[in-house]
Amino acid sequence: MAYSAGDAILDDEYNAFVSNSSNPFGYNHFAGVGAGEYGLNQSSISTVSAGDTIAASNWNSLFTGLDNIANHTNDSITSSSVSAGDTIAIRSALVADLASLAAEVAAGSVNATAFDTTAVGTSTNSGTFNGTSTIERSVTFANNATMRAFFNAGGKIRIDPTCVTGIDGDKDTVFNDLTTTATGNLDIKAHASTRSGSGETLSTNGLANGFHDLGTGYTVILKLTSDNSGYTSNTVEYSAKLNAAVASATVLTVKMVSVDADGDDTFTSGNLSSVPVNPNEAPRMTLALLEVSPNDTQGLAADIKTASNAEVSNSTS
Repeated sequence: MAYSAGDAILDDEYNAFVSNSSNPFGYNHFAGVGAGEYGLNQSSISTVSAGDTIAASNWNSLFTGLDNIANHTNDSITSSSVSAGDTIAIRSALVADLASLAAEVAAGSVNATAFDTTAVGTSTNSGTFNGTSTIERSVTFANNATMRAFFNAGGKIRIDPTCVTGIDGDKDTVFNDLTTTATGNLDIKAHASTRSGSGETLSTNGLANGFHDLGTGYTVILKLTSDNSGYTSNTVEYSAKLNAAVASATVLTVKMVSVDADGDDTFTSGNLSSVPVNPNEAPRMTLALLEVSPNDTQGLAADIKTASNAEVSNSTS
């Protein structure tokens, strides 16, 4: 692509701007189905046949596509439309525009702001526990291209953990602190995860892992340990996995394991001393998943969402 502004464009070079699958990437590679961290599952732009005249409509298809992706990613580019009769020549910034948009998509569209937040499923333990609570929930996408596009366009699977308080013991406070306060919203993004909460002891920091870093075995995203006096062995851990390699996966499964390793005495009804009858019990845990899904308000052709969700397991011991 050794062109300067004002040079005539050849059909094979135009086709490279549209469909090149190696650096510098063409539009279809980062905006179409693409592969890996590239691809937003938008409609591909047609190439031209050898010897064809490249018309203003060809240019405008490319420029419109670039503008749409720039609008969604909030990237600043210089592409513009042309009219019939205009001299078709390389625009000096076209290669830079393509590279800039490809980089935005590869990073997970971190500057995008066009999203909807929707609850996709909630599971709660059937009873209290004094050992381990394990809850797993999954989200499924229609196909792999949609799944990758969801995260590449800035989508997030949000873990929103809570506990059902009401036992009135210290463990209500312990697990509420670990979930609602310290975890907050735990968002799995394209290349990293973030938590909105703070506090407690950070035992495992896997926040550098996002969708593209996951495999078919669980990766720990976050593990928090209570800093409440007398309960410093109690933990909540969040992990995630895919049903296949990133290139073919369609299902993301999240697991929350809550451990109550600190015991308490159990009191009889005649000797309560103003404490709960059974402070040994930890509260019922709740794992809620939400999708922060890319919508079509700023350039995408359609919303990109999950297809279904399910409870995988829910147990206490």
